[in-house]
Amino acid sequence: MGERVTAREAIALVCDDFVEAEPVGRPCVPDGPIAWEGYDAARARAAERTGSKESVVFGEATLGGRRCVVVSFEFGFLGGSLSIRAGDRLEAAYGAARERRRPLISLIATGGSRMQEGMVALSQLQRVAHASVLLRDAGVPHIAVLRDPTTGGGWATLGAGADVILALPAAQVGFAGSRVRPPEADPAAYTAEGQLASGQIDAIVRGEDLREVLAYWAGALGAGLAGAEAEGHAAGGPGGPGAAPAAGTPGTGSGAGAGLTVEAEHAGQAASAPESGPVGTPGSTPGAAGPQAAPAVADPPRVEPAPPPYALGGAPLPLTGWDAVQQARAPGRPRAEAYLDQYFTHRRPLHGDRCGGTDPGLLCGVGLRDGRPIAYVAQCGTPTRPAGYRTAARVVRLADRAGIPVLTLIDTPGAANDAEAERAGAGAAIAELFSAIAAARTPLTSLLIGEGGSGGALALAAPGNTWATPDSYFSVIAPELAAAILKRGPEQVPRTADQLRLRPQDLVELGVVRGIVAPDPVNPNAAPTDGPASPAG
Repeated sequence: MGERVTAREAIALVCDDFVEAEPVGRPCVPDGPIAWEGYDAARARAAERTGSKESVVFGEATLGGRRCVVVSFEFGFLGGSLSIRAGDRLEAAYGAARERRRPLISLIATGGSRMQEGMVALSQLQRVAHASVLLRDAGVPHIAVLRDPTTGGGWATLGAGADVILALPAAQVGFAGSRVRPPEADPAAYTAEGQLASGQIDAIVRGEDLREVLAYWAGALGAGLAGAEAEGHAAGGPGGPGAAPAAGTPGTGSGAGAGLTVEAEHAGQAASAPESGPVGTPGSTPGAAGPQAAPAVADPPRVEPAPPPYALGGAPLPLTGWDAVQQARAPGRPRAEAYLDQYFTHRRPLHGDRCGGTDPGLLCGVGLRDGRPIAYVAQCGTPTRPAGYRTAARVVRLADRAGIPVLTLIDTPGAANDAEAERAGAGAAIAELFSAIAAARTPLTSLLIGEGGSGGALALAAPGNTWATPDSYFSVIAPELAAAILKRGPEQVPRTADQLRLRPQDLVELGVVRGIVAPDPVNPNAAPTDGPASPAG
């Protein structure tokens, strides 16, 4: 998909099959709602040239073995612009995805709203926004692909409003199109690469890889939809992650693992959709809000928590508080990447806070463990930036809607506290993550794998389901800072660390963490800690 393709060619490149649908027609008005001279002739030429009746094609398709609703834009039809009839089609597609509980895939290529329909065309953005809210409230995922170009209202609704946003390399992406942006504007800001750098999209995907990546996301985020198991979407590989294994099943294979406590309790305590094609109902008036209410959705099945990973590195339990701090700060200690690689067989990233920021010290995404999708948020040992906390909150909310569990890995000396972080809203970003975790209905599991520096670390901790590795610590404040506040000399820092009771075994005794995870018993490089160890589900 390196060069511009038609709407149907784009569908054929990523889908196994496709059944096109048509919404209920609306009466034709000569030259459209504002009687733009020559508009009918322009539409007729566009239809003859493209073979499409409108700028939007939609229907049902199979993607990686999973049924989806697909929307594809025909840029050759008046620049893929949004019109009232395009709004009818988009509203019908959103409605079909919501009612049948099937992921919505949008393949976008648009220049924005159609000027020949004036404000009637612009008001379609409100219809799309309303349909998007209903889809989100129903817990149905929306994955968008930004083709070249994706600008104007199409970017500001279908594109930027999706749960996962992918883009083709070098695609033009931005609210302002090439002919309306300031002449001195940096052109790089209006590209897929520029949007990735500013945290607005999740990944840039080559055309030849798009089918596999879309199948992954449709499977991972669609695994919890009602009827998914009835359609045969059992646990699978990268092309179609699906149902979770039975509760209590220990991890198997190189990518799975579950740690067990050394001195605490053990972890781990709908009807089929119709088969007929989508049918849309246009709004009764131009720009109407569309459907008034989402259909009732059955309560989702109980989601099993993600088991905590095994401990890596074979570190012993620390004898003193200062020993714990030194072990957690050791340069050679296993970090987030190692834990994620050990835990998952496959994973894909979720990137950026959608507010213009990224944090390279925070890894987010959805991975597969024994074919089961699990969202993850992992600190990498650096001070976490406000953009990192906002990205983490976005991932937690997405997992909650999709009904998949969340794993967080805690490892930070604390939240970034420089002037730039304050200007970027550090306090508000941390508060947003605390609120997202407190409100989540899906289960969260946290593992402290290194430094647990105050509130900047606690913001990632799952209440009542946080675990620790032997080479970690959690503290209300760093020992050096505590000693400075108490006007103690550097020689008193180790004693201060002891007083803070920050060792893993102290945290268990205090009830701050549930237990200390053991090494993987089948890993030949792992060494046992001070106590018995056996796998837990």
